[in-house]
Amino acid sequence: MKRKTSNILQLVGIYGSLLIMFIIILYPLFWTFGLSLNPGSSLFGADMIPDNWSFKHYKWLFTDPDSDYLIWYKNTLIVAFAASIGSTVLVTLVAYAFSRYRFVGRQYGIFAFLLLQMFPVLMAMVAIYILLNLVGLLDSLLGLILIYIGGSIPMNAFLVKGYFDTIPRELDESARMDGAGHFRVLFTIMLPLAKPILSVVALFNFMAPFMDFILPRIILRSPENYTLALGLYNFVNAQFANNFTRFAAGSILIAVPIAAIFLMLQRYLITGLTSGATKG
Repeated sequence: MKRKTSNILQLVGIYGSLLIMFIIILYPLFWTFGLSLNPGSSLFGADMIPDNWSFKHYKWLFTDPDSDYLIWYKNTLIVAFAASIGSTVLVTLVAYAFSRYRFVGRQYGIFAFLLLQMFPVLMAMVAIYILLNLVGLLDSLLGLILIYIGGSIPMNAFLVKGYFDTIPRELDESARMDGAGHFRVLFTIMLPLAKPILSVVALFNFMAPFMDFILPRIILRSPENYTLALGLYNFVNAQFANNFTRFAAGSILIAVPIAAIFLMLQRYLITGLTSGATKG
């Protein structure tokens, strides 16, 4: 009887904690969506469930000549897809080399990856600004893409290397006995088995440009090059600006491409999130 009561209390505690976290996560989201439906533009006096709700702010974002929202959305998608694809390709090649090859400096390279993860990106902002200015890539999407790709390598390469280490080497040896080369082994054996962790890397690098504000703020200067985070910030930061409802509408739409990519990769994500970094 006591054991049954204990199990019931544990279930109540687990589901109660999940319910609390569910409310904490969804409450701001519901407020943001409700704010975007308010007919006015001010944050004060807005209701979570407005009486005279309207989609006019969403319409304004896409149809008004004064709105650069579509340009910002296009810029963000370009950066997100380029950073995601570029990071995944480079991380895969680096992780494969560290996992399967033995070369001088290999151990130090792994330690360097661990060391670089300990320092926040903000520490390199001045160096990044000066470097991009010297090569003429300041205020350009290409410069932003290169920084995202380069910054993703240490953490993700170490993660993918750990996943590659869990794949038996006997598979590589069998393929080489049949005449397969290094790239044949990578593309026909390693990559199909590593889809879960590569999906995680692709998704996280795709999400970064949508969420990041500081790096675009430092690199980008022209409004036509802004990403969504930087452009939407001006809705509430510019002089005499009070466009909180438009800001909320634009923020809600950010979730659309992220949700679409997540749904495409969801069958691989659970396995990938619980794997990797298990072997050194």
